[in-house]
Amino acid sequence: MTIGIVSTGIYLPQNKMTAQEIAALSNIPEDIIRQKMGIHEKPIPGAHDHTVQMGIWAAQEAIQKANIDPKDSDVVIYIGEEHKEYPLWTASIKMQEELGAVNAWAFDVQLRCGTTIMALKVAKSLMASDESIQTILLAGGYRNVDFIDYSNPRTRFMYNLAAGGGAIVLRKNEGKNQLLEADIMTDGSFSEDVVVPVGGTKTPLTPCHLTENLYKLDVLDPIGMKERLEQKSLRNFLKVIRSSLAKSGYSEAQLDYLAMLHMKRSAHDYILAELGLQKEQSIYLQEYGHIGQIDQLLSLQLALEQKRIQEGDIVTLVSAGIGYVWGAITISWG
Repeated sequence: MTIGIVSTGIYLPQNKMTAQEIAALSNIPEDIIRQKMGIHEKPIPGAHDHTVQMGIWAAQEAIQKANIDPKDSDVVIYIGEEHKEYPLWTASIKMQEELGAVNAWAFDVQLRCGTTIMALKVAKSLMASDESIQTILLAGGYRNVDFIDYSNPRTRFMYNLAAGGGAIVLRKNEGKNQLLEADIMTDGSFSEDVVVPVGGTKTPLTPCHLTENLYKLDVLDPIGMKERLEQKSLRNFLKVIRSSLAKSGYSEAQLDYLAMLHMKRSAHDYILAELGLQKEQSIYLQEYGHIGQIDQLLSLQLALEQKRIQEGDIVTLVSAGIGYVWGAITISWG
């Protein structure tokens, strides 16, 4: 049995925030925003760019490109963020309804910016264990940029957060674009480093919290987190990439394209250098920022449009998310 990628879909808002605007809000020189942080501009949500809706628009594109009837979908998995149209809401069921996937069942998954990699692994397992599941649609949106306070220097590494939606269609025994093996690591020592400190059961939201601008992402131990991440993060990136390739029967020397999340430019270049890759074998998302778990799908779709991925290429998607999680999954393209 094989699991193949049939199509992808991406939705990006029309509204943009430029490096100049981020510099003005954060009091950081524009050249630092552009060169060190690697942000030239990024999409931000407009009035109608709600989280789940962006996922629906991306899914509609993926379905159209796949030339499939939504009624043929067996499962719909929501891979977007918890910050969405309503709290305590099962987004996948809304997507199922809007897309016309009336014969599917649906559920949500969440692992912050590691969600797409984890969901692909889950989808592959579902298909392997249930003969009735032939086609799975994964889709979701992201707009955690809403939680960024550009005057808070503790969160400057998240000034790249942006908005958008992504989708991917998988089919059992598809004769192309085979989804291979994943490797995922989590480290709970970071679990409470990056949080929205109010609005949960520990500290219910009050009007004062909104007035004081506390309903935003914050870093509770910035010095400790930085020290611990420097010891682990890039090493773990490389580990999951290499492990995913090895589990799939390949070495890093056989890797042709790396679909990587947006990160500071020096870290991106370091990963490529360690793997012996040229800059053309990945896309630095400086015009997009970090759209959370959508980054890997965006990079994959851009690479296909730019013909950076050819028949027979080995492609690895890699992610990292606060919590902390690192994940990678490999594809044999063509």
